[in-house]
Amino acid sequence: MIRPLTIVLAALTALQFAIASSAQQKSVAVIILAGQSNMEGKAQNILWEHQAIADDTAEFFAPFRDQKNKKWVTRDDVFIKYLGRHGRLTLGYGSPNRTGLEYAFGLRVGDALKEPVLLIKTAWGGRSIRKDFRSPSAGLPSDEVLAKELAQAQKNVANRNKKNKRDDALPTMGDYTLGYGKDYRAMMAEVQATMKNYGELFPELKGRKLDLRGFVWFQGWNDQYGGAELEYEQNMTHFIKDVRKDLATPALPFVIGVMGQNGKKPAKGAMATIQAAQLAMEKVPEFVGNVRAVATDVLQDEAAAALYPEWKKRMEEWQRTGSDHAYHYLGSAIWFSRIGYQLAEATLALQQRK
Repeated sequence: MIRPLTIVLAALTALQFAIASSAQQKSVAVIILAGQSNMEGKAQNILWEHQAIADDTAEFFAPFRDQKNKKWVTRDDVFIKYLGRHGRLTLGYGSPNRTGLEYAFGLRVGDALKEPVLLIKTAWGGRSIRKDFRSPSAGLPSDEVLAKELAQAQKNVANRNKKNKRDDALPTMGDYTLGYGKDYRAMMAEVQATMKNYGELFPELKGRKLDLRGFVWFQGWNDQYGGAELEYEQNMTHFIKDVRKDLATPALPFVIGVMGQNGKKPAKGAMATIQAAQLAMEKVPEFVGNVRAVATDVLQDEAAAALYPEWKKRMEEWQRTGSDHAYHYLGSAIWFSRIGYQLAEATLALQQRK
């Protein structure tokens, strides 16, 4: 005999499930993808097209393809905004005529989540977290450091003026300090504008509630110089805290793609320092359980890495294997896809903890 209390509990459980399902149907999972050139995405689309049908790589790319129509999958439940472009997720949302980790990332997250997904990508090449992405709570460097940097900046402008017979004004301290945090501010402006105007950008999502579900960071190369690597850990800590504060999401799941251009070879020098700093974020007391660092070097495309040293001599073969230099993960569609998939797995894991 079923007792009345058991019936009540079962009814409450069913009601809670129905409410949760209803909320998912009316919400949009928003995930921010931010960083520098490797978050932009550097695998040339022509390489994707070749490898999608090549005998030795077709199986890898099969999940990205509509096998019936022999075309790249275009999701009707995953949307993306990348600076001047927006639409349903498909191939080509990287740098011009290129694709990055966002494709595999979006496919995996779209498969896992019941609600629609909106990816907001904000990435610009050649940026550091020490200066360009420096967040508000990090403050400015010391007056001594700024004075030294300004003197060098003025010298650079003077030399260019002399070389190009120009008369550009030398930067002032006010001009120079504006460069600190400029891309952090641009990133926040892009995210906020997209979230404000999402109904116009994506009519399919109009009327749904946005639910900020994750932030993915993929950057590091430009902090290898001038001692910036020694500040990376403190700057990254400030960055995570400020992102959460400015987006009013105190425990926003945060995933870091650990710098990995070294591939299967051990990292050295500044790169190793930055890797250690990125991995250390998981151990910051207030980040335990809500920040995840994902190694990307172990995901190396072995075929591209083996061929790269001789790419100039074997250009025809190289164009079917990779499409850029080592600092851009060899422009490997396979490497970028592996990275995207693993970053998605980490993001989904943090959703469960949340």
